[in-house]
Amino acid sequence: MPGLSRVAVSFGKQRYGVIHNERVRAMMSEALIEAAKQSIISYNEKDWAKAEAVHTDDFVYEEVATHRRAEGISDVLEIWKGWGAGFPDSKATFHDAQASGDTVILEKTWTGTHTGPLVTPDGVVEATGKSFSMRAISVIVVRDGKVALSRQYFDLNTMLSQLGLG
Repeated sequence: MPGLSRVAVSFGKQRYGVIHNERVRAMMSEALIEAAKQSIISYNEKDWAKAEAVHTDDFVYEEVATHRRAEGISDVLEIWKGWGAGFPDSKATFHDAQASGDTVILEKTWTGTHTGPLVTPDGVVEATGKSFSMRAISVIVVRDGKVALSRQYFDLNTMLSQLGLG
């Protein structure tokens, strides 16, 4: 089979074939990717208890476009609840995922409708009733099966333009 390498191991007269391959790495990568996705899925579901469960105690969250950084799930949930209040139907749809070491890259599209007040560092933006759709990338570090770091890259100008705000 392609991608497989077989190593023969002998114990006395018994010979065992041990497969070292990309399949094992792929299975490990899939588990890592699934753990990383749980962070975003917890937001999609607005399940804050689940969000607490899938992140490390020292979880760090960064939004590059908004220059926001939060440490600890309580501070992160404050940001997420703000997004959820402004866009109750907001969610991410996954397109692709890659893992290397303890890091996962997730490609996704965020969508939502601005039906509630959006609290920003510059003040409250009242609902526009308009929808947005924007592509985004997350860089996520997983430690011991939980998300330890999430760095979000998205095009804030595209979102604001679609909402009639930019």
